[in-house]
Amino acid sequence: MEMNMNMDDMEMDPIINLTQHPATKEQLQAGVVDLPEEKRKYLQMVLNFEDIPSESEINWRADQIVSLLEGEEGYHCQVMIGGALWLMGPLTRKLKAERYIPVYAFSVRESEEEILPDGSVRKVNIFKHKGFIPAL
Repeated sequence: MEMNMNMDDMEMDPIINLTQHPATKEQLQAGVVDLPEEKRKYLQMVLNFEDIPSESEINWRADQIVSLLEGEEGYHCQVMIGGALWLMGPLTRKLKAERYIPVYAFSVRESEEEILPDGSVRKVNIFKHKGFIPAL
């Protein structure tokens, strides 16, 4: 028996945003959901480093990030990650151990130029969300 499904008719599973930036309009349309504000502020603190971290600090921070998922809808769903490269490997392993599916956002950069009244040119890079790539 063949089953035809329109993507518009399918309910999307949430992709929980574990990056320090709020989801873009395009990411929200793709099913990304931001953490509640209090958790997002804590996430931002944990993702930012002021000093070179030790291995134990990196692991502690990865554990803290995974703990933010407790009680969130979509348990064992996809989670969008991003941040310091030395944190992403341990975070990916810990998320997978808890049966989450870590993904990275993929975007393309489009440049736009604007001629200003004084004749100078302002160049702006706009990042357009195109999809997700599984974290390996």
